[in-house]
Amino acid sequence: MEKDSQSSGQSPGKYAGVFPAVKKNGEVYYRASLTYRSRHISLGSFSDARRAHAAYLEGTRITGSSDCAISSYLDDSPLSFEKWVCLINFRDNGLYFGTPIYVSKKFFSYYLSPSHVLKFDPDDLFYYSSHKIMRRGNHYFVADYGMQVSIATRYGIKPYAREGKDFRFINGDPTDFRRENLEILNIYHGVTLEQQKNGQYLYTVRIHVRGNYLVGRYFSQLEAAIAYNKAIDILKKNGSVKNYTPNYVEGLPPSKYAEIYTALHISPRIAQWRP
Repeated sequence: MEKDSQSSGQSPGKYAGVFPAVKKNGEVYYRASLTYRSRHISLGSFSDARRAHAAYLEGTRITGSSDCAISSYLDDSPLSFEKWVCLINFRDNGLYFGTPIYVSKKFFSYYLSPSHVLKFDPDDLFYYSSHKIMRRGNHYFVADYGMQVSIATRYGIKPYAREGKDFRFINGDPTDFRRENLEILNIYHGVTLEQQKNGQYLYTVRIHVRGNYLVGRYFSQLEAAIAYNKAIDILKKNGSVKNYTPNYVEGLPPSKYAEIYTALHISPRIAQWRP
């Protein structure tokens, strides 16, 4: 396997791969880097030159030996786990990403930690190679244009959707975001299929107005979707300034939509709501 030396020769001082730098406040720190396959790779910044050199040696060991695997990472490594994954993927696949991705034949893995791994389709590779995934509990999000955006929205999973009711992971693995493993059970805002006390299943509609308000229960998903839209119209007429997203009902003629809309019963609590 190809292994390159530093492109600028030996770094200053007695430690290879280590370069001193100075912060604005005058404090000295040390940057570690290596060049592999003609690419200059930063390994991180360190307060101690010996620690920076250790990171350089670790990086050259990873790129120079196929014996180093993602699973062999240790907590006391001078390299971050993210950098460890990036180097191994570059070594094995010839692709360097700034995010902890490892590419396989039919999918790629995104490593949040050694034990927490997400799976994605190859079509998502470009997006996640430039967007770092963060985690809060089982909620995964990226920073996009200064906002936190849930990755679930890329797969048609709406905000506040509930697993098992609005969507499901077909193989039971909630870390597998390959599209073949995701099934959207409910395509409409505010609509949930619920079993009633008598055993019957009805589509229940709720809308959030300083808490969840019941809009009604309906026999068809189509009626439920339109009922949610009608509730939005009533709330706006009553003075709500909240920016609700109405349901888009595809393939229904306007006259039929208006007929269903007019006939639908909406909870009196919605009609009586005032800001």
